[in-house]
Amino acid sequence: MKLASLKSRRDGALILVSRDLTRAVAAGFVAPTLQSAIEDWEAVAPELRALAARLECGLRESFPFREQDCASPLPRAYQWADGSAYVNHVALVRKSRGAEMPESFWSDPLMYQGGSDVFLGPRDDIPLLDEKYDLDLEAEVAIVTDDVPMGVTLEEAREHIRLVMLVNDVTLRGLVPPELSKGFGF
Repeated sequence: MKLASLKSRRDGALILVSRDLTRAVAAGFVAPTLQSAIEDWEAVAPELRALAARLECGLRESFPFREQDCASPLPRAYQWADGSAYVNHVALVRKSRGAEMPESFWSDPLMYQGGSDVFLGPRDDIPLLDEKYDLDLEAEVAIVTDDVPMGVTLEEAREHIRLVMLVNDVTLRGLVPPELSKGFGF
């Protein structure tokens, strides 16, 4: 099942997209937005799966899918926690700014909170005020969860996964070293 959000309201309008990315169907009668679907996942997921199956069978109410009409699947989220799980990538990024990689990264990956107030759509321009900030674009895997209680086990955490997505992560590499040198205010 492929979910997307059309540009409309602040949180988009939920649609389902065919596997071959050529057709789509409005899903607002099931859930108006992807965020609302996630918040009521147990109730709406079966309806969304049924609608996706009908779309694959040639649903008459479908329309041509156009990526450029889409917002981010989740135009904004309650939290963006970015985990640096690919140690080779971490080593290369740290090397590029002359920083050593701590040995603990092999057993205790870095995780930080990023901005989640607005996510760009798949074909949106990336605003950059000044090239000195050295824009870097990375392809990443995103895991979307419902509410995960603090202290859950690994097995329990798996039960909270709702979606797996591909995401473009934008980092301003020229802005990172001066910000890190401030020590997050501590």
